Amino acid sequence: MLDDRTTRAVIRDEALRLFAARGPDAVTVRQVAEAAGVSAALVMHHFGSKDVLRESVDQHVLQMFDGMLGELADETNADPGSLAKAVLRHLPPGSPVPAYLRRLLLGDGEPGRRLFRRLYDVGRAQLDTMVTAGEADSGDDPAVRAAFLLVNDLSVFLLRDRLTDVLGSDPLSTEGMTRWADEAMTIYDKGLGGTRSTP
Repeated sequence: MLDDRTTRAVIRDEALRLFAARGPDAVTVRQVAEAAGVSAALVMHHFGSKDVLRESVDQHVLQMFDGMLGELADETNADPGSLAKAVLRHLPPGSPVPAYLRRLLLGDGEPGRRLFRRLYDVGRAQLDTMVTAGEADSGDDPAVRAAFLLVNDLSVFLLRDRLTDVLGSDPLSTEGMTRWADEAMTIYDKGLGGTRSTP
């Protein structure tokens, strides 16, 4: 398959992959250049510094999630699903984005705070829509309920490796997401005392 990305995009994508795997602080410009098949001088030509390269990666990931969250927030979408399902639909298997998302959300930087706020706002709007449609109850504290649902959704990303270890399947694979979604929806619908109805 023809790779029609620009050199700048190739460098950014390789930086994303390395940053996701090792953390930005552990990756050098020279390592990014080697992974992208270019010289370190060319990386500096395109980005000027490692900090600017990291900012470019952050903005790229935030833009990707803005698109996914726009889909989740679209009230005309008959089945918006969860954030994890949106990621499964939009990202190829083995994408470094979920691992980078984890680093963003657990870090202290502004991109992580911005992304979490956006995720929360979309989740709160989804809950309000479901309440209006009679599909959910807002509870005594709608803000906490929306945050609780978001944290449950994000746990799949933040604890992906640990969940894979104990469940025997990647929760961000089609099989793993089906298992996770079935059980989560049963708990949300019927509580811990409920079981799925036989189709």
